[in-house]
Amino acid sequence: MALLHDPQVRSSIEQRVRALTPDTRPAWGKMSVDQMLWHVNQALGLSLGTVTVGRGGPPLPAWILRALINIPMPKGVPTHPELVAKKAYDFNAERARLLNQIVALTARPLDSTWPKHPAFGQMSGKQVSTLSHKHLNHHLTQFGV
Repeated sequence: MALLHDPQVRSSIEQRVRALTPDTRPAWGKMSVDQMLWHVNQALGLSLGTVTVGRGGPPLPAWILRALINIPMPKGVPTHPELVAKKAYDFNAERARLLNQIVALTARPLDSTWPKHPAFGQMSGKQVSTLSHKHLNHHLTQFGV
């Protein structure tokens, strides 16, 4: 799987984020584009330690979830209840926040200690970078970019 820390991968993700517009519609799912941006921002915030949520997610042990990081993310995978967008958000603010968080996450060395994830437990930098790319790619694909 790709690492968000890879400069080419990061650049591709950033270009795809910039290609989104307030009118971009999903190919599947219920979220609007502004809600998707808020959702992925919250998820990146978990990895950066700027967002905290209670224990939640799939009822599987963290070690099993970490083993699943390298397989493709299916449509309809369960979302932590606190990461479900419940209102409208400012598209431009959320897109700018996402681009800033991508910079912040990829500026952190992979061999750093990363915040413990509420579902995946303690992850290595490589696992965080892989999961972050996988999650962003999943939702950008959902919105056709």
